[in-house]
Amino acid sequence: MSVFISGASSGIGAACARAFGAAGKELVLVARRKDRVQALARDVAKAHGVQVHAFQLDVRDRKAVESFIEEHAGLLSAVEVLVNNAGLAAGLSAIQAGNVDEWERMIDTNLKGLLYVSRGLLPKLIEKSARGGNCHVVNIGSVAGRWTYPNGNVYCATKFGVRALSESMRLDLHGTGIRVTEIAPGMAETEFSEVRLGDKEKAKAVYAGMRPLSAEDVAETVLWCVGRPKHVNIQELVVFPTDQSSVTLVKRAEAKA
Repeated sequence: MSVFISGASSGIGAACARAFGAAGKELVLVARRKDRVQALARDVAKAHGVQVHAFQLDVRDRKAVESFIEEHAGLLSAVEVLVNNAGLAAGLSAIQAGNVDEWERMIDTNLKGLLYVSRGLLPKLIEKSARGGNCHVVNIGSVAGRWTYPNGNVYCATKFGVRALSESMRLDLHGTGIRVTEIAPGMAETEFSEVRLGDKEKAKAVYAGMRPLSAEDVAETVLWCVGRPKHVNIQELVVFPTDQSSVTLVKRAEAKA
């Protein structure tokens, strides 16, 4: 079996690649940043002795995704686990002051990208499952797909959408034997805040005085869900850091004078 991971060049995607590689799984990794995803592939292959296939792919580009699926049909026929990880947040403004380009970037990546990849791979997973494969779709959502927060508007909407799509996939795939899981992390220290805010120092301040989740923490939950017996489906798993009790309530240590 092999594991397909989108958005694999950094953060949770890269951590998932390392976790599944350590578990001995063949990997198919895609990301926009070619150099980074290929470097990751070399590192994982060397560390764990597994086959790792890395490709540059922008999941927002429907035609590119369709061409990729067609061109690599043989390789992708071995995929049993699909991790829809590609996603981002851009900006933090009220709707009335929002940047429409940022909205489109989030919608195109978080929703349409997930749909394009899923549309291409699900028929292959259905065939694989019918032949006895242990197939599983894991969609990386967010606690922002359950609770909104000020100025989170469009990002929250896309993650509510990921949750809805996960539930819909489960219904659409009923009877195929394919499991569907949504993982909804809380605050996780990856490139997420830096991409959203466009500033390293501002991103660092998001996690000041508290201990957020790491990408590895989230990857471990993904691996655990996939590793359950075939008759067990973890439908959704919400993971907060201990210091975070809700999307807006975070315990922070007082700054030293």
